[in-house]
Amino acid sequence: MIKKVAFFVFVLVSLFDIVGILFKVPDLIFIFKPFILLSLLFLYSSSVLVRNKWYVIALIFSFFGDVFLLYSGQSLFIMGLVSFLLAHFIFISIVLKRIQKTSFLKIISSVIPFLVVFILLIFGLKESLNEMLLPVIIYGLTISTFGIVSLVDFQNRKSQKSLFMLLGAMVFMISDSVLAINKFYNASHEFEIIIMFTYIIAQYLIFRSMVLEENGKN
Repeated sequence: MIKKVAFFVFVLVSLFDIVGILFKVPDLIFIFKPFILLSLLFLYSSSVLVRNKWYVIALIFSFFGDVFLLYSGQSLFIMGLVSFLLAHFIFISIVLKRIQKTSFLKIISSVIPFLVVFILLIFGLKESLNEMLLPVIIYGLTISTFGIVSLVDFQNRKSQKSLFMLLGAMVFMISDSVLAINKFYNASHEFEIIIMFTYIIAQYLIFRSMVLEENGKN
């Protein structure tokens, strides 16, 4: 029962935030965006017997990232970037612990698609990034690494939890790529909707992977 309530709250909060973006209602966004990750944390806590403390910390970092990005200004944008960077470091660590062994071929085949996307994005945006070039490169390499290790893990396991994590990493990369294009190249209201929708889906997919992992242990 608690799990169903938690899922309902997560969906409701997410919908209100998207509606706020869709109809350009700042009050809805400021009220409901911070609660997306808090409601997901509540859903995670009600879905597992034993919580993964590192995943909880990653959700908390993501929550702060959401809050920082609510406000304008380069310093707050960088703080949001750092918050999500730390969350991705944790996601990478979680996936690496799942990988017992792998082959060089699997590593190469996992690196190529994410590296190509990263290079195309950076070359497309480099003229607009200016002093943000280095921070964006670091962040881009980090989220690309998250995708790479998730693809390696999926090639090894072919399990549902590895698939959810891989899809989460891929959708996260889509969300952050559109965010970068929207901020540094061509701002668009449609992009804002895509960014938030894909971000919520990505976080939920990672959550599903973590629930399968923890419940599998117990």
